[in-house]
Amino acid sequence: MLQITSLSDPRLEEYRELTDPEARSLREGDEFFMIEGPTAISRAIQSPYRLRSVLLTTSKWERHRHELEPLDIPIYVVSADLLEAVTGFRLHRGMIASGTRAPVPDLAEALAQIPRSQPLTTVLTEGLNDPENLGAIARTCRAFGVDQLWLDPTCIDPLYRRTVRVSMGEILHLPVARSHHWPSDLQLIRSTGIEVLALTPDPEAEDLWDIEIGAQVCLMVGAEGPGLSTRALAGATRKVRIPISPGVDSLNVGAATAVACAELARRRRASVL
Repeated sequence: MLQITSLSDPRLEEYRELTDPEARSLREGDEFFMIEGPTAISRAIQSPYRLRSVLLTTSKWERHRHELEPLDIPIYVVSADLLEAVTGFRLHRGMIASGTRAPVPDLAEALAQIPRSQPLTTVLTEGLNDPENLGAIARTCRAFGVDQLWLDPTCIDPLYRRTVRVSMGEILHLPVARSHHWPSDLQLIRSTGIEVLALTPDPEAEDLWDIEIGAQVCLMVGAEGPGLSTRALAGATRKVRIPISPGVDSLNVGAATAVACAELARRRRASVL
């Protein structure tokens, strides 16, 4: 444990300007990322990612020292006021950590490692640029046994601080891959036998409750507002919708993904029993 009392201490450099996305992108690069809050940090400790350091208040150190002391990394303890001055906002959870990044595999690499003989559920996101929606989707994936999360080229950084926080650290336990050839990678997915279900509020789409699906399925969702692009819809195996009450336009993408993943998990469980 290292007590720090000066705002200019160079050991705090990784934790500065947390509310400035452009500054954070330059500062973090491909080297590290931020994990905010005790729950997310606990999940990070149990994940494949290695922590570099932890910054927290005195009270949080006393509460979590039993978990942090065995890590053999720098633990920086500061006052609540200094923590706010360093990070740029009042960090109510009083605890933040730095983790080492790992390369995000290409989607083609991830596909090549998937056995064709076992059940598979994946979620594929197109154009998702809201970190909270992506965090909620990652948490949903973990809750309902989704095997992998795939991102199109335009989706935001899956290790953005708010994404990790909203996922409660669950995104650190979820295999993530990114497509670099979009939307032609949809044909690659389908060529392996994986059925691509495009989730859309289109009234002409098939009812998710009623359709039959195969053992390997990919649920594709779009950004809040615009939804899936015309090219993505054209590349899917089929278009599906969640039946909702008349007069309601649609669900939030995070909520819609949760409902659809719960249904896919129910189907998978029923096929095993």
